[in-house]
Amino acid sequence: MMAVNSPKITFGMIVLNGEPFIRYNLRALYPFAHQIIVVEGAAPAAASIATPDGHSVDGTMQTLLDFKAHEDPENKLIVVTAEDEGHPNGFWPGEKHEQSQAYAKRATGNWLWQVDVDEFYQPLDMTWIIGELSGNPSIYAVSFKQIQFWGGLDYYADGWYLRHYGGEVFHRLFRWDPGYVYATHRPPTVVNEDGVDLRELGHLRARDLARRKIFLYHYSLVFPHQVSGKSAYYSQVSWGPFDRMNDWATENYTQLKHPYRVHNVYRYPSWLERYAGPHPPQVIAMWQDTRSSQEHSNLAIRQNDDIERLLNSVGYRVGRQCVKWAGFVICNVEAAARAVFRLLPTSVQAALKPIILRQRARV
Repeated sequence: MMAVNSPKITFGMIVLNGEPFIRYNLRALYPFAHQIIVVEGAAPAAASIATPDGHSVDGTMQTLLDFKAHEDPENKLIVVTAEDEGHPNGFWPGEKHEQSQAYAKRATGNWLWQVDVDEFYQPLDMTWIIGELSGNPSIYAVSFKQIQFWGGLDYYADGWYLRHYGGEVFHRLFRWDPGYVYATHRPPTVVNEDGVDLRELGHLRARDLARRKIFLYHYSLVFPHQVSGKSAYYSQVSWGPFDRMNDWATENYTQLKHPYRVHNVYRYPSWLERYAGPHPPQVIAMWQDTRSSQEHSNLAIRQNDDIERLLNSVGYRVGRQCVKWAGFVICNVEAAARAVFRLLPTSVQAALKPIILRQRARV
């Protein structure tokens, strides 16, 4: 039980096809929550993996209703759909920004914690963070480094995008006071009444939490159905270079043809690592249930003999180290080049920018 003077945390979650994660995530958050607001439904780019009226196809809504009926004694859970916001066709307009605002405007806590359905934390880590929020008034925002699990619980993806281009850092937790606004979903940004990004006012940074072994445990690439669904969605969005995402899923996840392009931001080199650390308790419960429960009997689990062969290969271990060192050198050279680029006249910058963008696309 949290102390009376503990921060009141509103957890905000967007979900479409959240099985098998949704009930376990709600159970994990419940002891720490003042409020849990789940915004269910599809953006237009996700139409191929949604019902004709914009909802989950895997029973997510029924799971939410069951949780509300049987596991919510303190009435913490609120479920919001597009229909509740005046969109009768069931689809959310835009690309998740409206969904984020839907939970933000209903938040009654004094902290807003964004959580995706496949993101978990260790309970002791959450307890420590809440203690910091309670005892340190200089904190306005908190970010986390993720561990991105791949194909199961025993492996994770790493790569240039994660290490050098900001992909491993997730902005997730924000002070929430009157006048504050959830400004953007990509990246998650909350501003105060003067329009100032909360991270500029006081930021508990991801690297500082990582030193304490506090991470966001991200299970977004664990199940084959997740990967196919995400790939179908991302291949339709207008904000990223993901037109070959379905090919990536077939060649680099299902078949593992290109073992240095395993991360779904596939324009950058990436690789697999073995994981031997802990998992949050509700993730362990979920994994055990997927193996034994009749309810999850149709859930496919990736067969990982190919990963084992890869990780046991001397050639892959040597190649992986070479890719790591190449990333370190190239990205540091790029950082120096960016510093020089900023010193150039504006007209020269404009002339060079198309060339730089073409070169990045070839990485």
